[in-house]
Formats: sequence, C-alpha cells, structure tokens
Amino acid sequence: MELKLSIIVPVYNRPEEIRELLESLCLQTTQKDFEIVIVEDGSNESSEDVVQRFQNRLQISYYFKPNSGPGDSRNFGMSKAKGNYFIILDSDCILPKQYLAEVHKELETDFVHCFGGPDAADESFTIVQKAINYVMTSFFTTGGIRGGKKSVGKFQPRSFNMGISKEAYEKVGGFGRIHPGEDPDLTFRIWKAGYTSRLFPNAFVFHKRRIDWNKFYIQVNKFGMVRPILNKWHPGTAKITYWFPTIFILGLSLSLVLLLMGFAIPIILYSAYFFVLFIDALASAKNLKVAFLAIFAAIIQFTGYGIGFLKSTMLLNFSSKEPEELLPKLFFKKR
Repeated sequence: MELKLSIIVPVYNRPEEIRELLESLCLQTTQKDFEIVIVEDGSNESSEDVVQRFQNRLQISYYFKPNSGPGDSRNFGMSKAKGNYFIILDSDCILPKQYLAEVHKELETDFVHCFGGPDAADESFTIVQKAINYVMTSFFTTGGIRGGKKSVGKFQPRSFNMGISKEAYEKVGGFGRIHPGEDPDLTFRIWKAGYTSRLFPNAFVFHKRRIDWNKFYIQVNKFGMVRPILNKWHPGTAKITYWFPTIFILGLSLSLVLLLMGFAIPIILYSAYFFVLFIDALASAKNLKVAFLAIFAAIIQFTGYGIGFLKSTMLLNFSSKEPEELLPKLFFKKR
C-alpha cells in the first residue's frame, strides 16, 4: 500500500501554537507528499489567518465547527482527509525535522494500523514545562503505565502523537465522547477489532503542555477519574498498576502519621524513592531546578491521579448509574 499521510490537528483558541506547529512541518526532511487538516473547534480566537499564511508552503485545509471536544474534532478531520493513514497531533506540539521521515521508515519497515510516538522537552521549554514533561513520561511515575518499547503489541498511544490507518478508523468508528481518555478507549477498540499498536520510539514530538501547577493537578485528576471508566468498558485491559498512585499517596500520608508516632522507616523508604526520582530527573534534564521541581510535580501527579482514581472507583462500584450520569464533566454532549 502506498502511504498518503493526513495530519489531523484540532485547535481551540491557540493560533500561535498552530503557527509554531506549521513552521515545524515546513522544515520536515521527507520529500514525500502529505496533507494537513486543521479543525477549529468553536474557538473565539481563530487560527484561519495563520493557516492562510502557509497555503503556499503546505498542502493544508481549514475547517471551523461548533465546539464538541477534541475527539469529535479529530473524527471530523479524518472524515475530511484525503489520505489513507492519519496522524493525530495536538496543537501544542512542535515536530523535529525528521518526524515524518521516521514515521515513513517505521510504517514501510513493519506496517501497523495504529502507532504512538513519545514526547520530549525542547530546550526552549520553561523549567516547569520540563518538570511536568519528565513526570508525564518517566518510568518512575505514571509514564510507564501505558506500555513501553517491550510492549510491542500493547503500547497505548496518546492523541497528542498518534497514528491510525483509514481502515482501522472506519472499522472502529473513531474517538468517543469521553475526555480525557478518548485515546486509550480508541486503542482498546482497535485491539478488539484485531489490530495491534506499536511505539515508534524515534517519532517523538516536543509537547509544550502549557499548563500551570493548578491546571496540571486538574488534568491528572481527570486522568485518574477516567481510568476506572475505561476499566469498566474494557475489563480485559485493567491492571493492578493503575492503583499505584492511590496506594502511593495513601501510603505517604500514613508514613507521615507514623513518623509523628516515632516510626521513621516508611518515610525513609519514600525519601529513597524521591532521591532516585531526583537523580533520574537530573540525568534526564541535566538541570538542578528541573530535578527538584520533578519531585513536586510527581507529588501533584500521584495526588491528583490517585484521588481521582479512588473517587471514580467508589462511584462506579457503589452506584447503579452510568458513568456519564455520575461524572458528566468527563463527557462531551452529543450533537
């Protein structure tokens, strides 16, 4: 099959991000043809003028639609795309110049109907962005939960950097209305349809994650609330490791109480973990401030995710209501 890539990018009030992403697409090393489909999801700050500036440099189309969430916007973009393989990107991503070449290399060497790529922190990112990026991708935090290089057929792509064939998209029907969590939900349905997913380790993006500490907590809290819903919908995908952040934060709280009672061993063990995290973050980022902030970011991540996971698990197990009734903020309404 001759590959024709369509890059699908939903955007909501982020015209400057679209400019940066399109600039990085202009610098790609591959000479192979690709198209870009920008879907404006009911924004007040339009990206149309920005897109117009690139019409002579890229094969690009722009659509505006009422706000219905990123999953529905991606589906809209894929329905308009002319290619036979879709690459889903977030608007806050910047692509290294070899990105599309790496995607072609992987697909032409060992074709797969769904792939995911990692994210990295660019040198231009702020200290906070680098710390958050570390904990979102690290093996020592929740970054290892979705699978790694050894989980060839079980890697769970994320929609900031995800590929899906037109065949698989048409078979499973695209993204659902849950958000966040629409990407693992889609991946699980792709697996059930008989397809596999794979990590493309060299097809990474620079993911800005333009969020402050409060927004980061809200984001990971929603991630935690979504996971028990996905476990209920796709019981075969549930893992004991999903309980780790909840157990971690409850254990940390208990260790602090025990310290006040004179028992120091539990808090020493937690201190050892944070020391390992600090050393790994320092080796990764080569920046002391990032390494120290990574500890703070990890605590926020575990607390937000763990509380959200526990709350959602309790609601789902002690109520006869459907997830959409119990946690309506995690779902976009039908249109």
